[in-house]
Amino acid sequence: MQAPTPLLPDPVRRLAAWCVVVLLVAGVVYVGIRLAVEFSTAVVPVLLALLGTALLGPFHRRLVKARVNRSVAAMLTCVAVVAVVGGAVYIVAAAIVETGDQIVDSLKQAGEDLTEHFGAAGTSLDDVASNSRELLTKFGGTAASGVISGVSVVGETIAIAVLALLLVFFFLRDSDRAAGALRSMVPGDSGDVVEAMARRAFQAVEGFMRGTTLIALIDAVCITVGLFVLDVPGAIGLGALVFVGAYIPYLGAFISGAVAVLVALADRGFVIALWVLGIVLAVQVLEGHVLTPVIQSRTVQMHPAVVMVAITAGASVAGILGMLLAVPLTAAAFGVAHELRERYGNSTSTSTSTSTGPEPPTEPSAPTDS
Repeated sequence: MQAPTPLLPDPVRRLAAWCVVVLLVAGVVYVGIRLAVEFSTAVVPVLLALLGTALLGPFHRRLVKARVNRSVAAMLTCVAVVAVVGGAVYIVAAAIVETGDQIVDSLKQAGEDLTEHFGAAGTSLDDVASNSRELLTKFGGTAASGVISGVSVVGETIAIAVLALLLVFFFLRDSDRAAGALRSMVPGDSGDVVEAMARRAFQAVEGFMRGTTLIALIDAVCITVGLFVLDVPGAIGLGALVFVGAYIPYLGAFISGAVAVLVALADRGFVIALWVLGIVLAVQVLEGHVLTPVIQSRTVQMHPAVVMVAITAGASVAGILGMLLAVPLTAAAFGVAHELRERYGNSTSTSTSTSTGPEPPTEPSAPTDS
């Protein structure tokens, strides 16, 4: 009996199958994002704690190898983080307070110069200030409500930071039981696959966080030294801005570099601003062609276009926080994809090569008598 002819050719059926898979994956991702946004108060501390655990994991493991109790090691790690972050915030705040007036005066002088050359006749900064006072008086109620909402946002941010720090403590302390807990939640015999995917995702995030932190530190030190040499005000504060901005690839470096150039232009003039621009560009070239390939060579390498799309998507979902979380989460997704490809891609190719391999050589025929 002749087999029935398929309604659609084989390439079309494969395309349809892939379309179904893509739609299912997109639907699951969309529902997950909507749930994460809906429960952001609980989801954000967990994600921040995972990033902090990935960054602080090596330090905690060294303490454990030194035969320090796991709880004590986790507590010491969290205390060290609070001390480092608190000290950095104090240094930056002191630098901003010390040089803030100088920066503001420089920007004001630049504004006066721009008003003199490009502003309308009869317009001055005093007029702008008086108009601003009138607007503030007119919309005082709106400003007061904005202050109240700002205070609530600050309180929520502090609560999220405290919760994330506590979660970092528990994640570090119980990291040795994570694999067993994950296996207990997975039904059937898929525990090995799920554990391997989780390990690969966490390794990708861990490598990304360590590499980005080291690159951010090198960038901040180089730019801060250059600003000190050029006698640009607020060099420490601008260096701290460069360090924080490095966690948002490409866009963060652009914003922090633009601020440094603007401050140099306002205070030191056009020539010094060009020198600062040259320093920023040189540091970015060093980062893109030397630091990133060398330091992050063992992590998931993503194309710049993928990074920019991830940052845009994160900003559209959760603003600045989404921009910070987008790239490490994308690195985790790439790690999972690579693990699946190594597992199932190799098995598929192996089975194909086994089924379509060369036929075994035929035995030679027996010699005939002459």
